Amino acid sequence: MLYFLGDLSAQFSAFNVFRYITFRVGGATMTALIVVFLFGPTIIRALRMKQGRGQPIREDGPQSHLLTKKGTPTMGGLMILFGLIVSTLLWANLTSFYVWVVLGVTVGFGLIGFYDDYLKVTKQSHKGFSGRSRLLVEFVIAAIGCYVLSRLAGGPLADALTFPFVKSWVLNLGWFFIPFGAFVIVGAGNAVNLTDGLDGLAIVPVMVAAASFGVMAYLSGNAIFAEYLQIHFVPGTGELAVLCGAMFGAGLGFLWFNAPPAAIFMGDTGSLALGGMLGSIAVATKHEIVLAIIGGLFVLEAVSVIIQVASFKLTGKRVFKMAPIHHHFEQLGWTEPQVVIRFWIIAVVLALVGLSSLKLR
Repeated sequence: MLYFLGDLSAQFSAFNVFRYITFRVGGATMTALIVVFLFGPTIIRALRMKQGRGQPIREDGPQSHLLTKKGTPTMGGLMILFGLIVSTLLWANLTSFYVWVVLGVTVGFGLIGFYDDYLKVTKQSHKGFSGRSRLLVEFVIAAIGCYVLSRLAGGPLADALTFPFVKSWVLNLGWFFIPFGAFVIVGAGNAVNLTDGLDGLAIVPVMVAAASFGVMAYLSGNAIFAEYLQIHFVPGTGELAVLCGAMFGAGLGFLWFNAPPAAIFMGDTGSLALGGMLGSIAVATKHEIVLAIIGGLFVLEAVSVIIQVASFKLTGKRVFKMAPIHHHFEQLGWTEPQVVIRFWIIAVVLALVGLSSLKLR
């Protein structure tokens, strides 16, 4: 919305600043942070009153969680989405189809997560939305988003998969790009969802990934920087940096309330939405493989669950003491703050590796 103030630059040159993506990224970050700070306490009080006993804690999880986390409200993702959407509508160029597609996928995944959280809270059971039904709806939303993103990109990159650290490799997937991109988005959403198991564990890696993809979106959407770095130029994707800034600011505000001991949990409402958003931005900017590097922590969490389930079904034995893997380290004796902070460090290191792909080619 504020982007259109740039139209007044002919009369007042100061308004030209609203044309700059970097300025609007900063504005989006601060706006989302302030919105969550201002409305967060009200949202938490309302959710606590509505939910009563809060999010049900899994009995097969760490026993300490039954005591320390019992009664904590969930659906904190509503705070994040509120700050993110308000900030995006205020600072992004609303004529950009990329903005609307990514925002649509984010809200769609958020609604799925909200319904899942609602079922868990009302039934006081960790079993919410049917797994198969949930995945089906997620794939439909993601596939539609990927189709539109493919048409927006156009040209040789429309259905192409690019590779990090190599400047000339491009694999044209043809029609298979749609299911591939949908898999990336759905995988990202559910991987973040699996990571959200300890206070503050998921939100900081999400913020790190958002900051990293904000840089990548800005550079990919800028013809000069893209040519200098020899990365693929995708016109229009620079505007997604504003969404990344909004995500970072909203996440920072949420962390204030989610820091141990958490006053509220993100829930599927937030984790699915944020993961889906990261996945759709990766697909839009043609950095799907880089997402697996920057979001390597989320991949690790998801893979640990897959390995655990597969091993138990095939051999009757478990590879980890408990899955996802952050619970494994809890069972080894790590305290919750140790697990969280060490996983944050891993997320930062992986982000640096992913960002290095912009220059090392």
